Amino acid sequence: MRTFPLRTYALAILAAWACPQAGYTQPTLPMPVSELSIKAAYLFKFAGYVEWPSDAQSDALDPFVIGVLASDPFADELARIAAGRTINDRTISVRRIKADEPLGDVDILFVGEHDRKRLDQLLVPARQLPILTVTETVGAIPDGSIINFTTEKQRVRFEVSLAAAEQSRLKLSSRLLAVAARVQRTTE
Repeated sequence: MRTFPLRTYALAILAAWACPQAGYTQPTLPMPVSELSIKAAYLFKFAGYVEWPSDAQSDALDPFVIGVLASDPFADELARIAAGRTINDRTISVRRIKADEPLGDVDILFVGEHDRKRLDQLLVPARQLPILTVTETVGAIPDGSIINFTTEKQRVRFEVSLAAAEQSRLKLSSRLLAVAARVQRTTE
């Protein structure tokens, strides 16, 4: 068996490390996904697990409207994810909503954490409409949110209020409920 001097071996390792063309490449680590991207992806997927009442179904030519209140970066990320996709055979429109704007054509409403102080006021009109309300604020479920994002052990999770969904005449799939961190069945 042929042996190489230690110096020759060390130089060969150094050359391979320094020159990717020599056959060695640095391992690439996966890019971390931002919390904002995870929440936007979840929100997009939620629509597939919700049944809207038949009288609330829009014409297939009308876009599926996702309204975003007080979170421009979230709206931008959601628009990126939803580009070219459909929900219930309808094109998706991501629209920035103002607090006093009518919600009549909105299918999903996302309220960012920066509107915590006005959350109850914002959710009152949505409760009377077949709108899936999604928030990211601690304590939003008692205020009437249907789905609320939480963070547990550095993971994005969500909690669900069946009472709020029922009030908005929405039916949530058991598959959605099975992966929720918490399901509130009645008003507390």
